[in-house]
Amino acid sequence: MAKGAKNETVETLKAVAVAVAIFLAFRILAFQPFTIPSSSMEPTLQIGDYVIVSKYPYGWSRHSIPFSPPLFSGRILQREPQRGDVIVFKHPTDGIDMIKRLVGVPGDRVQFREGVLYINSQAVPRERLSPEPVRTEYGTLEFDRYVERLDSGKSYVTYDRPDRDPEVNNTPVFVVPEGHYFFVGDNREDSRDSRFPRGYGVGYVPAENLVGRAEWVLLSWNEEASLWKPWTWFTEFRGDRSLRRL
Repeated sequence: MAKGAKNETVETLKAVAVAVAIFLAFRILAFQPFTIPSSSMEPTLQIGDYVIVSKYPYGWSRHSIPFSPPLFSGRILQREPQRGDVIVFKHPTDGIDMIKRLVGVPGDRVQFREGVLYINSQAVPRERLSPEPVRTEYGTLEFDRYVERLDSGKSYVTYDRPDRDPEVNNTPVFVVPEGHYFFVGDNREDSRDSRFPRGYGVGYVPAENLVGRAEWVLLSWNEEASLWKPWTWFTEFRGDRSLRRL
């Protein structure tokens, strides 16, 4: 290889390496995109939503890095999340990405009674809305809707079913351990969350497992959209859900 061509190849590789390093640094330290694969956070998040997650609000852990390499433990520049934050975290058992709403911080006592969320023996205020038909794997079912308002100032809509599952809507009191958090899905009837032990659900989530806070629904497509059917990129695009602040 001629000297000039060799130098050009080296410079190209350097440029690629710098670009990759900048991309990884941005992804680790600042923002990361996620897609929503399940209905557990409906109606707030729907299957096909493309969500932007900020990595810096709670500091950084090894889970901020792709593939979670065991480079260190704990969190760097740790800051506490607020009740009501929608957070991406790593499942404590299998390490997959999860997204749920934080309702319990260390020391909180969390319980559900007849579907009502209680935090430290106080019922979270909620307002009933009109029912809504929702398409599920079992067909179209009618869900009750409520607006919950946390003391942090966060408010959001939840789904409940009239024929409630006693195990889901009436729970023991969960006391959140130090260094852990309690998460639930906004779709209270279809979310394997901290109400269930690890394995079936997620149990208490260690602070180290937090990845970041969901900030925006950037773009959104119906479930019928397919990468291999380019016309569905347009026909199944949900413009009304795009550019939505969470």
